[in-house]
Amino acid sequence: MKREIVKFGASVLRQECAPVSEVDSEVRSLVDDLFDSMRAAEGVGLAAPQIGIARRVCVIDVSAQQPDYPPIALINPRIISNEGTQVGEEGCLSFPDLYGDVKRAESVTVEALNLDGETFTTEGSGFYARALQHELDHLNGVLFVDHLSSLKRQLMRSALKRLKKEGEAWQKENS
Repeated sequence: MKREIVKFGASVLRQECAPVSEVDSEVRSLVDDLFDSMRAAEGVGLAAPQIGIARRVCVIDVSAQQPDYPPIALINPRIISNEGTQVGEEGCLSFPDLYGDVKRAESVTVEALNLDGETFTTEGSGFYARALQHELDHLNGVLFVDHLSSLKRQLMRSALKRLKKEGEAWQKENS
């Protein structure tokens, strides 16, 4: 089921998400909703807090950009190693039409649970590594704008204020 994507300003985006204790039908349904919502918004990744749920679950699909990486769901993911650096433009579904250059690791290895509750690792570089790091940041309450220079954030100030109002309105409606 497609869900509304939470905008900047909603407190759920700044929360450290709770780990999933058991991969059950509720978690699998959340993963389905994340994929549906991400695809409807034409994104490449989406984390549970972006649909208002503070759980350590995210999905990524960079297959259009990097066909070697199929769509993936990550439950309780954590980066276990990283290497190198890259700088590239990022956007975020919680910040429509805002973009900025973010410095990230060039390659990462992530450990997570799959939909069967089994531990696995995924490794990636380039755009896939960027997407992994971006979505895992969401699970820790870190947003891509936190990685931007103060000058770049200042240039986005009016757009950020507008989004913050939208996010705060969502917060009031869903409290």
